[in-house]
Amino acid sequence: MAETPTFGRYAELPLDEMTPEQRAAYDSMVETRGRLPGPNKIYIHNPKLANVMGPLGAHFRTGYSLSEREREIAVVIICAKLHSAYPTNAHERAAKNAGLPSEAVEAMLTGLPTSFSDTREQVVYEMAVCLANARWVSKGLYDRAVEALGHVGITDVITLMGFYSSVSMTLAFYDVPSDAPGLER
Repeated sequence: MAETPTFGRYAELPLDEMTPEQRAAYDSMVETRGRLPGPNKIYIHNPKLANVMGPLGAHFRTGYSLSEREREIAVVIICAKLHSAYPTNAHERAAKNAGLPSEAVEAMLTGLPTSFSDTREQVVYEMAVCLANARWVSKGLYDRAVEALGHVGITDVITLMGFYSSVSMTLAFYDVPSDAPGLER
């Protein structure tokens, strides 16, 4: 393992120093993602974990029950709550690029209230705020979520937030700054 940190406090594994299992996990992630972004640089150290996190992260990129805007609402709220610079910065940009109003994104980042005219987006927002703040889910919110998102959408929001909790905690622990490039590959 490289001695000098290359991604926050973490010293990324050079390709020629990876075990065969780490290299297989790396190759699989690069094949799926086209690159090795964010926490995946760290997950590669644990190839069994990387082989789970890679496909789970891929699930949330395309072809699942949430729109890009809905996904970014939940991700911005959980990343900001967990004070992790790298994913919060990335998803602030992604949320704005997805067409969410700048004022709403900035409110979510700072923990201020906001609202959305789209019913699904509003329900995702309310769920994310409730869950990120460890609050009791009211029967009214539950009923609105079932009606707007169905159980597939509800479980996608919950699992997405869990996934990004792991992402945020990993990157916070390794103190990865918002602009960290990591090793050139």
